[in-house]
Amino acid sequence: MNKAVAVVGMCGSGKSVFCGYFTQLGWESVYFGGVTVNQLKAQGIPVNEANERKVRDDLRARLGKGAFAEVLKEEILQKLQKSNVVLDGLYSWSEYVILKQLLGDNLVVVAVVTDSRIRKQRLATRTVRPLTAEQVDGRDIAEIENSEKGGPIAKADYYVLNNGTEEQLKQQFDQFLQYFQTL
Repeated sequence: MNKAVAVVGMCGSGKSVFCGYFTQLGWESVYFGGVTVNQLKAQGIPVNEANERKVRDDLRARLGKGAFAEVLKEEILQKLQKSNVVLDGLYSWSEYVILKQLLGDNLVVVAVVTDSRIRKQRLATRTVRPLTAEQVDGRDIAEIENSEKGGPIAKADYYVLNNGTEEQLKQQFDQFLQYFQTL
């Protein structure tokens, strides 16, 4: 069976950039945040931090902390039939547990970690959905306290420290691929 690599980390850590390296290699991709954005667009609600948080919280209130894994697990299984899959944005411990039960050793978790100060700088200057330092702090607290985000980061199989340049991140991706080939 092909493997699913879940890339986890706090907002602004570089998860999406890291995930992009997998798709450049032809891997299938599942973007967890797409569930939120798709729901906002379907309801005609503007995509912004406050609305995203409300949709995430509402979905988890209805389906539990593992909501995104529940919504996406069939898509993940279908894509695994074709190739390895990168999971962009596994958030909660409950999602991790659901996917670990579903995939067993075919789930590999990579945590991309970045100093808080650097994340805030990156998020303030990004072109899509920039965030102020206060918004980053609020999101961090909500994701740790309400979304169980710390568990998958703590339990990761592999860690990438992303305090440098994108070129340095790409080098760490290449190192991860060497590790991945040993699994």
